[in-house]
Amino acid sequence: MTEDDPPDEISALEERIEALAEIAERCRKFILASRIAIASGLALLLVTVLGLFGAGQVAALGSIAMVLGGIVSLGSNLSTLRQTDAAIAAAEALRSDLIGGIDLRLVHDAPMKLM
Repeated sequence: MTEDDPPDEISALEERIEALAEIAERCRKFILASRIAIASGLALLLVTVLGLFGAGQVAALGSIAMVLGGIVSLGSNLSTLRQTDAAIAAAEALRSDLIGGIDLRLVHDAPMKLM
């Protein structure tokens, strides 16, 4: 077997796809957390602006920081998720090409050995 053995390449691609899938899942979790931070920051800012519960300037600044931080995190993770999804699609296409290039034989096509 050589280093360019298709089964070895396919196995390496499958490992890469699994690693990329984990990265994509982690991005999705951060996207959810970012959206929660944005919503929470907006709610706190609304409460602060309306003067409910005696919230002060510190709460207003904190809520603005939450919204801005959530927006930055959301944008970054959305970009990373798109890139990761594109990498997964490319790896799956390459894996499919490698699998398609293997000369597979059906079991009933194999020569029979008589004992």
